[in-house]
Amino acid sequence: IIGRLECGRTQLEVSEELGIAQRVISRLWQRFHDDGNVSRCYSTGRPRVTTPNEDRYLAVTDKRNRRGTASDLSRQQSSAAGTAVSRQTVYRRLGHIGLYARRPVRCVPLTATHCRLRLAWSREHALWTPQQWSCVMFSDESRFSLQSESRRTFIWRAPGTRYHQENTIERLHVQSVTMTGRIYRDVILEQHVLLFRGAMGAEFLFMDDNARPHRANIVGECLQSEDVTRMDWPAYSPELNPIHCKKFHRKITGSDRQPRVRPLPVKIHFARKTF
Repeated sequence: IIGRLECGRTQLEVSEELGIAQRVISRLWQRFHDDGNVSRCYSTGRPRVTTPNEDRYLAVTDKRNRRGTASDLSRQQSSAAGTAVSRQTVYRRLGHIGLYARRPVRCVPLTATHCRLRLAWSREHALWTPQQWSCVMFSDESRFSLQSESRRTFIWRAPGTRYHQENTIERLHVQSVTMTGRIYRDVILEQHVLLFRGAMGAEFLFMDDNARPHRANIVGECLQSEDVTRMDWPAYSPELNPIHCKKFHRKITGSDRQPRVRPLPVKIHFARKTF
């Protein structure tokens, strides 16, 4: 463009010849006269609001309190460094160091003794056959709430650190006021467990999770009088229960396939062919 203009061509002629707007050619020609250079000056974009030191302060503050929200971190950053940052800036700075907002895992705290006993139990039962597992009756409790609990707590953590101790929340244990040893014996044992034991025979094993009603004296006396053998169960091991693990449940029942769910049109077509 500059060469053509220096040869005496007009801006309109160069514009029509190269298919470039005349205002662009005029701007380049003016820049050439002012600076002697028409190369584009690349800018670094919008300057960062925070300095590297402030970014490190934000990361340290977040790791000390992983349950702090982005708004809390923004206010702490503003009060400490005097720099006003937005919530999105906090998200970006923490994302650069691999910290993202995730829901914490709710689990029970495990000591070294708990881990050792769980490992020993797993090794002892690792080679059990499906026939052996079919003689075990597993039991579990569920929590029901008549009021919805929509309050969600998030933490900042890096990928792959879901089960780290600092990223988990201890499960709340509430002493039961309705389930007692007597109710457990009358409703669960006599109406369900003992009937299943009679159908299975001498190889029957009963599993419970060591809850207080399960270890009441009247429960132990009932099981002993009916010759029901309890399965040894490590403490704080709810996830070992196949009721909590569908994949493990499919393995011990001999079915590894997922249940097939047919779409509604297919169901209607199948019903018409059947009837």
